[in-house]
Amino acid sequence: MIANSSERMQCMEVWGGNRATDRDIEAPGLRIWAYSRPYSGSASGGDVYYLSSCASGRISRMLLADVSGHGEAVSKIAIGLRDLMRRNVNFICQSRFVSGMNEQFAELNQEGEFATALVSTFFAPTRTYSLCNAGHPPPLLYRKASSDWSELSDRQERADVISDIPWGVCDQAAYFQHHIRLETGDMVLSYSDAVSESKDVDGQQLGCDGVLRLVSELDVSNPADLIPALVRRIDEIDPRSLEKDDTTLLLCEATGSATPLKNSLLAPFRLFGRVADKTELG
Repeated sequence: MIANSSERMQCMEVWGGNRATDRDIEAPGLRIWAYSRPYSGSASGGDVYYLSSCASGRISRMLLADVSGHGEAVSKIAIGLRDLMRRNVNFICQSRFVSGMNEQFAELNQEGEFATALVSTFFAPTRTYSLCNAGHPPPLLYRKASSDWSELSDRQERADVISDIPWGVCDQAAYFQHHIRLETGDMVLSYSDAVSESKDVDGQQLGCDGVLRLVSELDVSNPADLIPALVRRIDEIDPRSLEKDDTTLLLCEATGSATPLKNSLLAPFRLFGRVADKTELG
C-alpha cells in the first residue's frame, strides 16, 4: 500500500485521477480518505476519482467512476470528467455535471465506452450530502448515533422514464438526486465493483449485501483504518479477488468543522481565477 499523507484541499482545486493513491484529505466539514489500486500493478487504470472544492470551500464534490475499456479511451474520458469537474466546481446542484457527462459519453459511443459512477456533493453550511448514482454499486452510510451501517440508495420506481443508468448507454436518461443530512461522525463509503465482485468464504461474489456485512463487522473507532481493514479482510478471504480489476474506495466522514470566514470573504475574488488542477492521469 502507498504511504499515507494528510493534506488540506484548498478553494478552487480539483484533485484525483486514475493513478494509484492512498490519501487523507481535509475539507470544510469533511475528512476524506481516497484509496485506489489499478489492475495488476499498472500505473493507471479504469477507475477514476476526483474531489473538488469551490471558491468559498463550502461545496465539496466527489466523483467515483468505473470506465469500461483501457488505455487511450479511458484517458480521454478521464480528461473529460476532470474538465467537467472544473467547470462545475462552484455549482451546488450537480445535475448539470451528471447530464453533461452522459452527453459526452453519447458522443463517444461509437467506441462503445460507458461508465458507472457516483457523484456526490457536500454543502458544509447545512451538512447536506447529495448523491447521484449512474448504475454504480450504492455507497454505504454509517450513522454514528445508532452505530449502524446501511445501503445509501433511492429505491423509487420510475417506470415512466429511463433513469440512473450507466453513462453512455442512453443519451436521454434522467438522473435523480438523493439528499441526506450528515451529522458529526457519520460516514459514507463508496467503492468500485472490484469490491462487490470479490469472493466470499464460499467462493461466491460478495455482492452489495456481502460488502455491507463485511463493513458492519469492522471497527469504526478510527475511520482512517477502515479502508485498510476492509482490503485486508477481502485479501484474507481470497488474495486474488482484488487483483482482477481496478480497486477504488472513497470514505468521507462529517467532522462538523466550519468554513473559515477568510474563505467566504475571498470567494468573490477567486471566482475570477482559474481552478487549480491537482490531478494525476495515466
